[in-house]
Amino acid sequence: MGPGGGDPPGPAPVAAAPKAGYPGDAMDMAFDAGSEVSDEALLVAFGNGDREAAMLLTARLTPRVMGFAARMLHGDRSEAEDVTQEAMLRLWKIAPEWRQGEAKVTTWLYRVTANLCTDRLRKRRNVGIDAIPEPEDDRPGVAAELMARTRAEALQAALDALPERQRIAVTLRHLEGRSNPEIAEVLGISVEAVESLTARGKRALAASLGQRREELGYVED
Repeated sequence: MGPGGGDPPGPAPVAAAPKAGYPGDAMDMAFDAGSEVSDEALLVAFGNGDREAAMLLTARLTPRVMGFAARMLHGDRSEAEDVTQEAMLRLWKIAPEWRQGEAKVTTWLYRVTANLCTDRLRKRRNVGIDAIPEPEDDRPGVAAELMARTRAEALQAALDALPERQRIAVTLRHLEGRSNPEIAEVLGISVEAVESLTARGKRALAASLGQRREELGYVED
């Protein structure tokens, strides 16, 4: 099941096929009851022509992929949107070939997203993070909002400074909440190697952010 191009499950027509592997009546009952249908079952259903399954899977997975891509691409939301669209297109392309039990949809999707982000980063020229001047404003809450933004930018800058595989491991483990075995499958390494990457990444983040404790408002009374 290699990544490939394809059409999204939106306006583009889906080739009609008998629903096999997950009967339509059972899927309808699950949807009606609001039951938690697995990502894999939804993907198989879409591969068999069920457009509602595609809509549910899109709503469930797109925010996760978007957040991961944005972290990987140094906070560039526009590029993250492009990567997310491409990753989802590839998912729809391989849907008819998907076999439940062989892999997790999220693992496959994170791996494709990581590869797409890596390709873009290699083509992108290194551009420093420009400081954006903030207009003065005395409204209540503005100071807190600016501090939250500063902290988010500091975290992103610290992540950007990590080696690529450390950044992927730390982002997936501590920002996306993925398990070490899943991260190991995404990166094609052992669980022990994942643990080592995340530990080193956390230490590097702590050292980087620790130098800015006062600036970021993390000062003990």
